[in-house]
Amino acid sequence: MNKLGAICLALSAAFSLTVEASATDRPQQPMVQRSAALPPAAVQAAQTMLARGSGGFSVGTGVRGQEVSLTRFGDIEADTQYPIASASKFLATATVMAIVDEGKLQLDAPIATWLPTLPPAAGQLTLRQLLSQTSGLAGVNGEYYDLAQDHRITLEQSALDAAQRPLVSVPGEVFAYGSPGFQLAGAAVEAVTGQRWARVFQDKIARPLGMTHTYWTHLRLDSADELSVDETLNPVLQGGAVSTATDYLRFLRMIAQEGMYEGQRVLSRGSIDELLKDQTPKAHMTPAPENPIQGGHYSLGNWCESPDAAGACLRNSSIGAFGTYPWVERKSGRFGIVFIYQRENAFRLWPQIQAIRDAVDAN
Repeated sequence: MNKLGAICLALSAAFSLTVEASATDRPQQPMVQRSAALPPAAVQAAQTMLARGSGGFSVGTGVRGQEVSLTRFGDIEADTQYPIASASKFLATATVMAIVDEGKLQLDAPIATWLPTLPPAAGQLTLRQLLSQTSGLAGVNGEYYDLAQDHRITLEQSALDAAQRPLVSVPGEVFAYGSPGFQLAGAAVEAVTGQRWARVFQDKIARPLGMTHTYWTHLRLDSADELSVDETLNPVLQGGAVSTATDYLRFLRMIAQEGMYEGQRVLSRGSIDELLKDQTPKAHMTPAPENPIQGGHYSLGNWCESPDAAGACLRNSSIGAFGTYPWVERKSGRFGIVFIYQRENAFRLWPQIQAIRDAVDAN
């Protein structure tokens, strides 16, 4: 196993070397930063997280057009910025769908329509396959080679590099988490808009939602040091966003309102439908050790938790390897986020994160 592969494995849930703080430590009291307090069961689960050495984190909740609460635990503020790893996928796909709404991209056209220099096999892939991670491009078994690329190359160069490798499965048939397909989708966005990814995201998602503390970087697994944002032309779209609890709540509020935000349409209802529906009902779902969600399917850039027979998802979420967990429930309109940054072994806290979510949804 090479160095990068070893680092990837170190991020998995099997990592067990983190020393937990004693559960007998005096629990830190939550600081309600906005509106209502969390349900007692959620507070209890959050205090267990602190006792297990989570460090500071925030919990935000809302229902449709209203943000109900934002509570901090430990040393964190509402606008503390953390890398959010795979929670980036939700943001990336929404950005792509904004360009689909403009008619400049189509989910089911070959990606070579906009990136004609791709090798033939990769050129036939569709945005739907790329964003649902059923493209056949190597996922985790490809050792995240998009993360190993130079941050100074362009997204088009990143896409061309990823596309040189042979497909590992028939497109559309196998779900494989961690695919570099988001780089191809981002390159297509840049090709049809004539703008860099960061500008498109700002124009289509961040600015309309007031997400003033969210930006894109080139995620690295071998270092927590951030590369120069000014030099980064090749952000890792499947995991390179940096955000805050406040900003991400705004995004979830838009999703819960079927694409609307404070009277302004950000995404069409059709794009929300595609974003949240089960995109892998017939695909073979390969194991994803980088994610604690079991038994789910996949939508576009987010997990379809507990899909029903009609393809509707009871809950959509986009948990990241560093622990941040945003979710939205379309039927009830409830949404929330546990916003946390644990560089190693974040998923040891998954039982408590689930308990927080369940307490919030039952409230």
